[in-house]
Amino acid sequence: MNIACPECSTIYRVDPARIPRGGIDAKCRECGATLRVEPVETAPGTVHTASPAVAAPAPPPSTPAPAAAAEQGGEARPRPSAPVFGPQDPETRAKRLARALVSDIVVYNPEKWEQSRAAGTLRKEFRDEILKSWEEYLEQVGEEMAKKTPYFRDALNGILAEGKTVF
Repeated sequence: MNIACPECSTIYRVDPARIPRGGIDAKCRECGATLRVEPVETAPGTVHTASPAVAAPAPPPSTPAPAAAAEQGGEARPRPSAPVFGPQDPETRAKRLARALVSDIVVYNPEKWEQSRAAGTLRKEFRDEILKSWEEYLEQVGEEMAKKTPYFRDALNGILAEGKTVF
């Protein structure tokens, strides 16, 4: 939850689980005002204005939001340069990418897929889409990985041809 100082309006991010039932007094790092932080259940993103404290100052609430920490000269937590999603193993990544690219062919062309599958003309009807997806696959996984593994062909047969060996 976010707490705003009643004196200077500096906003702090506070973990509600760390606030005791009776509340806590905290000192604003920006202006030095003592404020009372009470436990409150609210929707995420709501900013609460803390009431001025009557008791002696206590340690400040948990780490302020990164923007507030930077303004106050505090240290913000380092963030990773890029989020890491899914496995980083190149073989697993290549297999998943092949399946995603071929699945997109089916998803974006449902009627054409149904008709050409029934007529047995998948290779002919989807030639352009397959070549375009292959180029994307090559670019993403590299020529060596693309040519030494059967992942793209397996995806074509497994998804586009529904398990039949067509490609």
